[in-house]
Amino acid sequence: MTNKFLSLAALTLALLAGCAAMTAGNAPASMKDGLLVNAKGMTLYTFDRDVTSSGKSVCEGDCAVKWPPVLAGSSDKPTGDYSIIKRVNGERQWAFKGRPLYTWPEDQEPGDKYGDNYNKVWHIVK
Repeated sequence: MTNKFLSLAALTLALLAGCAAMTAGNAPASMKDGLLVNAKGMTLYTFDRDVTSSGKSVCEGDCAVKWPPVLAGSSDKPTGDYSIIKRVNGERQWAFKGRPLYTWPEDQEPGDKYGDNYNKVWHIVK
């Protein structure tokens, strides 16, 4: 009886750990050294002209070429502080606490943050 109980307890813990890992794996970014970064370790940014929780990005056209949006896949789902907005062109973009997320192409290495305070409207997410 004790062996069955221990086996059941171990199985339950394994399943819970697996569920937690799946949830964490769904997030498009994580905090590293006080900065929000993508899976490649590249710094993520927000744009002051985006209205928080509006579900929209105002960075379109040339702006989106210079500041690539962090795109969500078709099967990605919002989780925790992360939501997904729909861009004008139909693409899905990740947002953190209601703020659309972007990268800066001049950041070449993980930890680079050359886009911080660019034109006083682009900021790293801390």
